[in-house]
Amino acid sequence: MKLKIISLVRFLFAAALTCLSVHAAHPISQVRPLPQNRISDTASVTANLLEAVSLLQVGKADEAEPILRRVILAAPRNPDAHNLLGTILDQRGQFKEAEREYREALRLNARLLGPLANLGVLLARTARSQEAIQAFESVLRRSPNHPQATLNLGFQYAVQRDHARAVSLLTRAIDLGLDSYEVRYKLGVSYYNLEKYDEAVTALDLASTLSPHTADPLYYLGLIAWARGQDERAGELWEKAISLRPEFPDAQFMLGEVLSKHRRYDAAEAFYKRALQQDPTKAIYYLRLGGVHILQGRFDLARDVFLNAAKRFPERSDVHYFVGLAARGTGDFDLAQVSLELSLSRQADNVDALALLGAIRGDRADYPQAERLLRRAISLDNKHFNAHHDLGSLLLRRQRYAEAVPVLRRAGSINPRHPDVHYKLFMALLRLKRTTEAEQELIIFRRLDEERKAGRLN
Repeated sequence: MKLKIISLVRFLFAAALTCLSVHAAHPISQVRPLPQNRISDTASVTANLLEAVSLLQVGKADEAEPILRRVILAAPRNPDAHNLLGTILDQRGQFKEAEREYREALRLNARLLGPLANLGVLLARTARSQEAIQAFESVLRRSPNHPQATLNLGFQYAVQRDHARAVSLLTRAIDLGLDSYEVRYKLGVSYYNLEKYDEAVTALDLASTLSPHTADPLYYLGLIAWARGQDERAGELWEKAISLRPEFPDAQFMLGEVLSKHRRYDAAEAFYKRALQQDPTKAIYYLRLGGVHILQGRFDLARDVFLNAAKRFPERSDVHYFVGLAARGTGDFDLAQVSLELSLSRQADNVDALALLGAIRGDRADYPQAERLLRRAISLDNKHFNAHHDLGSLLLRRQRYAEAVPVLRRAGSINPRHPDVHYKLFMALLRLKRTTEAEQELIIFRRLDEERKAGRLN
């Protein structure tokens, strides 16, 4: 979500008289009156600037602008006129022209804080966060309790994910009198990212009180409940967030996560689908939706979801891996192999892709290549169950029983409750005439298989 920048324009007008008297490059009282044919009904730069400020205070920027331009024409070295014209252009989105006016005001009087703070706001709006930070820090070096610079600098540090500094500045801004929904919400988000959940809850609860029809604080309160293992509470908060804002893909997605965690895959599927429909730019939404299809045994639907992801994210290794996984489940080994090779072309050390491609090559009787891929996967991750299981299965198939046993034992140590590992160990040990060990593995296999049939095997 984008951080809002608190514009100094609204604060500038309220204090314009002070600004004009304190920060003018030349005292306004010393500026000679302008000729009547240059500016009608006014006698001096001061009077015209005050008239422009009065118009701006009531939202009449179109009437104030020509007055300021006439002042600049008559007194081009007056920084206040350039700064005020900059605020008008800034509000209209004419950022280049506004920046030019702010910088001219600073060139004429580098001591002025108003143009410098306004320039910081403009830089933040135009996604030049680091330059904005420099501008706001310059203001605070000269005026440590400048409220708006403190607040805007806090927002910029939040953009930069420097949440510790953001918290320090936002809490100081509150102490300086700039309390609002936006400040409390951003403060809560920064506390959340620092894993200071109690402080985050306090800030977000207050933000929600200040703006009870806003969904974002509820979303983050849900994330905190989720992080604390309070799944039911998290779900309630996200449901409330969605009731306030139905088009909220992050909240839709997280409800899918809650339901998927508790194996309610049909219900999770609906929320993942809505998240993806509302925001098709996030790869994780495709992967989770395809994942629940796989868990439901619907490999064809999973394949289609992953193929759509591969079109949108062709450079992502994990997306191609999941296409391969689903394609294998449908029996389309050609698509599976091509997809896994694409995955490895993007990330040569993708262990999951190496292991799955090795298994498929083994299924297709390309044993030397299968073994190479599986051993490569194991060398990268000695805790990868599938790589050990499939390599052990391949060695057993190739009647290399003595080599198969340690590989299968390693697989069994990684996942001791996988029945097939114990059955294959039984077969290998039997062929090696290690009868006692074989019988032990058979006993384990039968027990786990009974649990699997009874639905007690996780």
